[in-house]
Amino acid sequence: MKAGDYPYTRGIYPDMYRKRLWTMRQYAGFGSAEESNERYRYLLGQGTTGLSVAFDLPTQMGMDADHGLAAGEVGRVGVSICSLADMERLFAGIELEKITTSMTINATAGTLLAYYVLVAERQGADRRKLGGTIQNDILKEYVARGTYVYPVRPAMRIITDIFAWASRELPEWNTISISGYHIREAGSTAAQEIAFTLADAVAYVEAAVKAGLAVDDFAGRLSFFFNSHNRFFEEIAKFRAARRLYARLMKERFGAKEPRSMMMRFHTQTAGSTLTAQQPDVNVVRVALQAMAAVLGGTQSLHTNGMDEALGLPTADAARVALRTQQVIAYETGVVAEPDPLGGSEYVEGLTDRLEREAEGYLSRIDAMGGTIAAIESGYIQSEIQNAAYEYQRAVERGEEIVVGVNRFQSEGQEAMPVFQIRPDVETQQVERLRELRASRDGVEWKARIAALREAAVGGDNLMPRILEAARARATVGEVADTLRDVFGEYREGAANP
Repeated sequence: MKAGDYPYTRGIYPDMYRKRLWTMRQYAGFGSAEESNERYRYLLGQGTTGLSVAFDLPTQMGMDADHGLAAGEVGRVGVSICSLADMERLFAGIELEKITTSMTINATAGTLLAYYVLVAERQGADRRKLGGTIQNDILKEYVARGTYVYPVRPAMRIITDIFAWASRELPEWNTISISGYHIREAGSTAAQEIAFTLADAVAYVEAAVKAGLAVDDFAGRLSFFFNSHNRFFEEIAKFRAARRLYARLMKERFGAKEPRSMMMRFHTQTAGSTLTAQQPDVNVVRVALQAMAAVLGGTQSLHTNGMDEALGLPTADAARVALRTQQVIAYETGVVAEPDPLGGSEYVEGLTDRLEREAEGYLSRIDAMGGTIAAIESGYIQSEIQNAAYEYQRAVERGEEIVVGVNRFQSEGQEAMPVFQIRPDVETQQVERLRELRASRDGVEWKARIAALREAAVGGDNLMPRILEAARARATVGEVADTLRDVFGEYREGAANP
């Protein structure tokens, strides 16, 4: 069996990187749209081959910059996007039809996708040619990350509406990036990362089929997002096991017939949770090894973390070094000459088999509980991740797990590394722009489009056309989210949810 053969253990394409390298997609976003645009232009000039947008917490949580709970968070961990005008500023001078963009956005993914499509069309682009990804993976938010808005079941409806709409309107767009990354960052093991990610995938596919979509009509646009952690060979085996298990699930459980529906295409990011504030320059070594594991594991795109990310957002210099790390792997090491250089290794094949068995065990237990949503609502998945995180931390404290510079090989008096600073007036600027937007837009048109969105939410119509028209009428992220909150309610952890 070789790369490109079902079940794709050795890679989804016969030639892998011989003909085309992975996409070098550096994750970036901070402060205002203009500042993030400047960073994107810098990264493109340095050789990055895809954009990846980080949004601030208010944008992720469906809050405008002037919301009371947004105070102090505007532009802090990502770029602040409140409106279509902000999205236009974010991509000014960047031709969206000529580049792929990944957007790490979940609860408000439909609104940000609508803004992106409208910006592209204003540039003269054909929406059917737009390429990129929205994360749009809400289930992992309930178990590992927390940027949810709505209860689980209406949140799933929004996702399947995006699947259905995009399959017609954005045929080249990846409508979800099912994330194991955040599961691993929360403390899971490698086997748990595979299992809980695929459990989420099963839930999304089941929901889409229940909504009337044929598997082969949407499965080819599903994508995944994995962590690349410190255990070098285990990480390589993890990617191989995940591909094989996914291919079998799609063929045997869901009856997929198209090869693309069974191919696990995934983005990888090096493990932020492994970076240390102590001796941060050593993080360059960690990132390089993690990136090499992702490449040997067959990733389709890759983000390498900056050495300073345990201290703050990456500086431009740290982002450049992170990108150069990928370029050295691609152009200087020779590992791209073979599709699966470690395939056939007794050790790697044994690790692959073990991780697949362990992941299958978790999936069987989740099925017995009634599926992923039931396992989330019961707290089972959360508890398993928390227990794994606790055991690892205990091992570090006992000295059984060595973290260089933290519990061994400490260094005194090291030189401080520069820390990236956000402009203090970003929030004030965003609030003023919101006031100007609300004062200048056509209030009658805006009110009509918001009312149409509410009507679709109450009924059963697909939400995406209504979100798109509300965005066109210059509705804000917060206004769209509030309209849906009024109908669907909000998710409260530990409380009874609708």
